[in-house]
Amino acid sequence: MNGGEGVFILIGFAIAASVMFRLLAGSMDKDRVRQYITSIGGELLESHWDPFGPGWFGEKNDRIYSVRYRDREGCIHSAHVKTSMMSGVYLTNDTIVSRPEPKAAPGRPKHLDRPEKQESVEQEKARLRKRLAELDEMDR
Repeated sequence: MNGGEGVFILIGFAIAASVMFRLLAGSMDKDRVRQYITSIGGELLESHWDPFGPGWFGEKNDRIYSVRYRDREGCIHSAHVKTSMMSGVYLTNDTIVSRPEPKAAPGRPKHLDRPEKQESVEQEKARLRKRLAELDEMDR
């Protein structure tokens, strides 16, 4: 074994170590982004590494991800996230891509649609006055 083989082994070890570090950092990043989205009341739907996303030029330590998430109102967002172990999580280019369908108002109860069972206001007032008079007599 001469000196040339040792250099190749060292280079191979360095490449393997960098790949392992990148995989570990990516796993921690995904957890960090998920926790952040959850803390603001959302749900992370998908996340993809985007090394050339907005703000990549000149950035040394932050990694950039393209994400989609649902906020607490149900809107779906598309955004880019910058994150690293030391800097936290920052959303950029956050846009709403879809909003939830508005819920239909509850239907009117059917018993209100039958006029034969409805009292007029005057009939209801008379009925309530009579009931109050009965209660007054019971208290005496």
